[in-house]
Amino acid sequence: MLLLQTVTAEEIQQKMVPPDSIRAGAQQMIEYAKTDPEGFWKTVLDSMTQFGLKVLAALLIYIIGYWLIGVVKKALQRMFARRKTEPTLASFISSFVSISMTVMLIILTVGTLGVDTTALAALLAAGGMAIGMALSGTVQNFAGGLMILAFKPFKAGDFIEAQGYKGTVVEVNITATKILTTDNRVVILPNGALSNGTIDNYSGRPLRRVDWTVSVSYGVEADACKKAILAIVDSDKRVLQADTDMDALYKEMNVSAFQLSSLNFKMNAIPAPFVALSSLNANDITFVVRAWVKASDYWDVFFALQERFYTELPPQGFTFAYPHVDVTMVS
Repeated sequence: MLLLQTVTAEEIQQKMVPPDSIRAGAQQMIEYAKTDPEGFWKTVLDSMTQFGLKVLAALLIYIIGYWLIGVVKKALQRMFARRKTEPTLASFISSFVSISMTVMLIILTVGTLGVDTTALAALLAAGGMAIGMALSGTVQNFAGGLMILAFKPFKAGDFIEAQGYKGTVVEVNITATKILTTDNRVVILPNGALSNGTIDNYSGRPLRRVDWTVSVSYGVEADACKKAILAIVDSDKRVLQADTDMDALYKEMNVSAFQLSSLNFKMNAIPAPFVALSSLNANDITFVVRAWVKASDYWDVFFALQERFYTELPPQGFTFAYPHVDVTMVS
């Protein structure tokens, strides 16, 4: 006598052996459908409903996340435009934030579908570590570029001295800085070494002090020589005087209020041109001369007054010294 036995879906699932292949899994599903068709279709319907809800939730999360990324990018662009941030830095930060948020959105979307994202996160971490080790020098230059773009020790158009080179900065990017030397050579400086080294920015301030040394023979009257040198300096209209209107000067030079608010940037007054006897040497005496000019006039004023010292002082009796030896003959 045959006894019919009803087998529930739970009992079948408990008796199922984990499939070793797709064929084994399909065979189990077929057996389950033959044994309990109603339970099978109910299970299929429940699974499809749950998966559909997960897909709908994942789709909703992706749409909202994509919209949020766009909002953040536009907000960053407005902020950078308002603060006049360096275009290279603004573009990099916007791209970095966008890519980071997109990766997080994809992981969150995939996780909502029920997929285990632990392996994906581990794979991304391992890949990032491998790339970082392979590109260690590039990463150092990349970090240096971020430091330069963030703290702005110089900008395009500034004349700087760094890493043994002098020149005008023509381009600043994430990994390297290009400078144009005075003899028209383009030198590419890695940002890693540049950010960790000494940078002398000759264009960092709108005003600069010019220094000269004038050596004349012993025997000249010091006070008269000082007055003659000072008269030459004061006669040049490019030399700034103590009564210079600083606000009008900065306005004329188009210096922004943001720059003037920076620490130690604004000069409230210009020191008057200065001349003093600095040293007594073996063959001559030396006067030091100091005057303030616009940074753009520095070299023109330096060479012009250097030539005037040479041509105008000797006719007034202030001769230049040279190494010599006095010999006294005794008969």
